[in-house]
Amino acid sequence: MNFSDTLIIAVDFDGTIVEDAYPKIGKPQMFAFQTLKKLQEEGHRLILWTYRCGDKLDEAVAFCEDNGIHFYAVNQSFPEEEYTNDISRKINADVFIDDRNIGGFLGWGEIYQLLIGSDTKPVQPKKKKSFLDLFR
Repeated sequence: MNFSDTLIIAVDFDGTIVEDAYPKIGKPQMFAFQTLKKLQEEGHRLILWTYRCGDKLDEAVAFCEDNGIHFYAVNQSFPEEEYTNDISRKINADVFIDDRNIGGFLGWGEIYQLLIGSDTKPVQPKKKKSFLDLFR
């Protein structure tokens, strides 16, 4: 994938944008909002993809808006989408940023370097490993 192309990026809230303190809102993770703002400035589309719903979701969205982040969509692929039982809950995204990834959360500094980078060299993908390589 060429990371200079416009990406659809799904971002988790608890443990990713903020420290995990669910159902409360934790402290912002270091560089989270700066990185998200830069991604938006670069033209990338951000989707909030979180376990939260109802009032707790509204609080998370408001917290992000208070910190300058307005998501393209929240818990869905498109803002106009309405969930019904005849559509998948899986969203359409190129990249998922989540603290529950295998290997854990990279940190916003590393995510920034992977997606935006400050040098002019393109990001070279690492050799793909199979799941079984983790145990060798």
